[in-house]
Amino acid sequence: MTVGVDLVHVPGFAHQLEDTASGFVDHTFTPREQKVRAPHRLAARFAAKEAFVKAWSGARLHQPPLLGSVDLREIEVVDDGYGRPRLVLHGHVAQAVGPCTTSLSLSHDGDAAIAVVLLD
Repeated sequence: MTVGVDLVHVPGFAHQLEDTASGFVDHTFTPREQKVRAPHRLAARFAAKEAFVKAWSGARLHQPPLLGSVDLREIEVVDDGYGRPRLVLHGHVAQAVGPCTTSLSLSHDGDAAIAVVLLD
């Protein structure tokens, strides 16, 4: 089992969202995730993607880190019918990780959004 944690500064993240010319939103979030409009909620979902990559990298000891080579749209944060977030893996990420169990916790307060991912 490995753990990944990521913290996002919400005001800085909101500026990235406003820069439509950069393509950040389309290169980071799936169409389903883009339906979430509140910057603090998207920041928490971005933190979840980064936390997953950190947990996955932690499981790959003695191998190169993954952060720059992952399509973050293949790591999707969706809510269950009760609003609880979970991760859904797609494409190359799903193939590379293989069968696994993930646990996800998101939180945001003030200027910070955080995510914790357990990967087993």
